[in-house]
Amino acid sequence: MVPMLVLGLQGSPKKAGSSDYLLKTFLAEVEKMGVEVQILDTTRMNIKPCIGCGHCEKKGFCIIGNDDMAGTIYPLLRKAQVVVASSPVFFYSVTSQLKALIDRTQTLWSRKYRFRLSDPLSTTRKGFFLSMGGSRGKKLFDGVHLVASYFFDAIDANFSGSMTYPGIETSADFQNKPDLSTEISRTAHALMSSLLKRKRILFLGKHNDIRTQMADALTKYHAGSRFHVVTAGKESAQATHPGVVEAMAEIGIDMAFHQPPSRSKTIQECRPDIIVTMSNDIDIPVIPDVMTSVWNLPDPQHAPFDLIVQLREQIHENVTSMATDT
Repeated sequence: MVPMLVLGLQGSPKKAGSSDYLLKTFLAEVEKMGVEVQILDTTRMNIKPCIGCGHCEKKGFCIIGNDDMAGTIYPLLRKAQVVVASSPVFFYSVTSQLKALIDRTQTLWSRKYRFRLSDPLSTTRKGFFLSMGGSRGKKLFDGVHLVASYFFDAIDANFSGSMTYPGIETSADFQNKPDLSTEISRTAHALMSSLLKRKRILFLGKHNDIRTQMADALTKYHAGSRFHVVTAGKESAQATHPGVVEAMAEIGIDMAFHQPPSRSKTIQECRPDIIVTMSNDIDIPVIPDVMTSVWNLPDPQHAPFDLIVQLREQIHENVTSMATDT
């Protein structure tokens, strides 16, 4: 499996309705490509509505911290390489349940436009929208397209297209579209093709530490169109190091809500084309046709902040050189 997340947002309150059917059918095609897929049923999650208090524009974080946005959705939106949202048309917009999630991404909008920070995946993340409606008006999807475009901009995703279907009330109505399967397959492959063609680079550290966290972010940001990045270590870090968050923010890269991998991946799981170790005391198994490199950086655990900044600059130089030479 490709270690890449495609996140689906199911926005309809109807169980097994047309929105649910279209999203699951679309993501089933994506999953065939060996990509990790996760669907959030947003209508059954605890998502409190935005209260328009302006706290995120001043502090960079939402004042509401005890619901599923804070604990689950923000980190998944940051982790996902592709976000696919699905909603029927309700009064020429998305459902109120999905809209509550979208409104709460004002926090990410604030970090982007008030704090001038960009997510590491901002250069490659894609957004895609699925929608349907019972009527056949010419402007049926104008409202949802506007909502989708601003939503994807807020989460640092390029709005990469949509599939919209008028005259659809229930999932059974899709049976009247015999070319639906072919259309979904073609569209899903077009959406994923550029991401799946990239070389896979694995950064190995002792414990998925400061060095691998910065290498991950800098490579995604500066060379994400060429490399799909995976990090691993003998131990898993519990959270992004606060020194990394601060050092990356200095150069405009946003590490808020990012979570290191929950467990260390094996090299076999990553199936890398390139392996980079952070120091020369980390063993690299010999794998045919896999390029290897040793950056030999000092371990900055418990190091002062100025050393983290120095490491950031060295890693940036290494990433730039690697992108030029590879």
